[in-house]
Amino acid sequence: MPGDLKSRAAAWTRPVLSPTTTSMRRLALAGVIANTVIMSTGAAVRLSSSGLGCPDWPRCSTADIVASKNAGQTLLNTWIEFGNRLLNFPLVIVAALVFVAAWRFRPGGPGGPGVPGNGSRRGFVWLAAAQPLGVVAQAVIGGILVLAKLNPALVSVHFLVSASVVAAAVVLHVRCTDPGREGPPVRRDLRLISAVLVGVTGLMLAAGTVVTGTGPLAGDAGVARYHLPLEGVTQLHADIGWLLTGLSVALVLGLRLSGAPRRAVRAGWMVLAAISTQGVIGYIQYFNHLPAGLVWVHVTGSVLVWIAVLRLFLALRERTPVNTARTGPAVSVPSRQPEPLDR
Repeated sequence: MPGDLKSRAAAWTRPVLSPTTTSMRRLALAGVIANTVIMSTGAAVRLSSSGLGCPDWPRCSTADIVASKNAGQTLLNTWIEFGNRLLNFPLVIVAALVFVAAWRFRPGGPGGPGVPGNGSRRGFVWLAAAQPLGVVAQAVIGGILVLAKLNPALVSVHFLVSASVVAAAVVLHVRCTDPGREGPPVRRDLRLISAVLVGVTGLMLAAGTVVTGTGPLAGDAGVARYHLPLEGVTQLHADIGWLLTGLSVALVLGLRLSGAPRRAVRAGWMVLAAISTQGVIGYIQYFNHLPAGLVWVHVTGSVLVWIAVLRLFLALRERTPVNTARTGPAVSVPSRQPEPLDR
């Protein structure tokens, strides 16, 4: 029995301690999913006015560690906030597993030929390290946020740091799955447009946090808000959305007409579809006076747009095999010249 238990333990730990290309890819995907879910549930906390459901940190209240009626809000609000805190535990586990697996991963070992994509193994490990480091940073920001009574600027920072961690998780997953360039290279101007698309999407996410922090869904009546006109910041957010739509249309057309790889064109269509859906939902929620459920769908959709835009950008970049060797002086090996024939 001890031997059987040992073999079972080895089977459970092998994907992390001796990761293959497949297990590394799955763990990286788990990191993307976990960080996306925590962003979505975090939005639900704010949109349901549950941000102060647990008014203390790290305890739920000064009297209780877990959710209870004495936390100052309704029991539902308390459990929504406390439930979001509990979700950080599986996030911590996933982040730790991703980091350990990336640290232990040896390209060219039992898992396959290596990690495709640009960069070094050190960069690969740092991408994985961004997830546990992000959890720590978010815990600190979240604690300060609760003690600061949901200051809107801190809420925006909280959301954008999560978006940065999601970006690192997406890049890591692409590094694990990208088999290299298929077909002709993408034109440089189209790669530049995709980079601008990433920047504008980040700007849209930031503007969205300002809209939420200005409007009625920033929290209950006692929560501070941005002292800005709601109609003005909403119009700015919409204008950025139209710019994003125009860039994505131009990029998709450019990819189609330039004979770009099929995978890149498909990624472009996915971005265009995601942005178009976001636009429709955005206008519907605005003209229906911002129902919380629909706003939550819109916020969650913005995270999916962010992921789609990042994957499109990564699909268009120049790709070379990862350098996994230790750094050191380059050694040039002269080619062997043919020996002259004896006469």
